[in-house]
Amino acid sequence: MKSATRLLISTFGGLVGLIGMEHGLGAILQGDVAPESLIFPSWQDTEFFRILNGEPALTLVPNLLVTGILAILISLLFLVWAIWFVQRKHGGQVLMLLSIAMLLVGGGLFPPVFGIILGAAATRIPSPVRTNTPLAWQPVRRSQGLRHLLARLWPWLFGAGVISWLFMFPGVPALNYFFGVDNPLLIFVVLICMFGFLFLAGVAGVARDSGLRFNVEG
Repeated sequence: MKSATRLLISTFGGLVGLIGMEHGLGAILQGDVAPESLIFPSWQDTEFFRILNGEPALTLVPNLLVTGILAILISLLFLVWAIWFVQRKHGGQVLMLLSIAMLLVGGGLFPPVFGIILGAAATRIPSPVRTNTPLAWQPVRRSQGLRHLLARLWPWLFGAGVISWLFMFPGVPALNYFFGVDNPLLIFVVLICMFGFLFLAGVAGVARDSGLRFNVEG
């Protein structure tokens, strides 16, 4: 059975990879030109992304066409690794390195940050290769009741996290483009939900995996 932690990383890692590729596509469509600065809008002068300030990204490459190609390739590699290979030894560290590379070649600002968080969480995936990897933080270990509560809440936290991510994109741009909803507070709240539910789902996933291993070994 796939662990809760691995399912969380595969799902959100796939979303991070797709969003990174979307940033890269925006850079490619701007053509064989140099960015005006290190930080540039992935979708410059595109009304659909206006509410997100054109989706800013950073690049060290002085060419937007090359930047976009690299962003798509690295984001695709990130997606493939997160879905199929993250459970391997050093899988989490590879995700973090790919996230840094994604940040430096136009894969967006927030997607790589989430990628680094997912990479750190990946080091806690239960694996026969990492038999000594701790499956839960000490407070969770000391309270079996808390662990069971978190394990039962995991599907709801996981679902809320996915919904919040999809609400940010394509939800927020779609609401603005089609219905004229333009509320900076909404973006802030959704962003907090994205970080918050991802963190809570990660903690609950560790508790769920810890409980499953306890049941198997017990």
